[in-house]
Amino acid sequence: MSKAHIQNDPTTGKPCIVGSGIRVWDVYVLHERQGKTPDEIVAAFPHLTLADVHAALAYYWDNKQEIDRQMKEADEFVAQLKVTSGPGPLARKLAATEKGRDRISS
Repeated sequence: MSKAHIQNDPTTGKPCIVGSGIRVWDVYVLHERQGKTPDEIVAAFPHLTLADVHAALAYYWDNKQEIDRQMKEADEFVAQLKVTSGPGPLARKLAATEKGRDRISS
């Protein structure tokens, strides 16, 4: 009997590994963009199985256009949030430090 490895998350609608909350695109990024092997991914997320990782990768390649579109939309959303909200407190403090307006005590 085969096990279902991938399902759409009910809150986000994104395909995830069942019971993990880990999106298919997270596995794709770890494997294809960061060069992690399936064994390394399982070592980092021991609640996953090799079958889960391979199922996520197969799902990505079967649905590449849709998942690439979702990743692009997420990147655009984050970029828009950065424009709308401006620099955060840490970024402002770092900018002030670089300009010499904020001195760090030693």
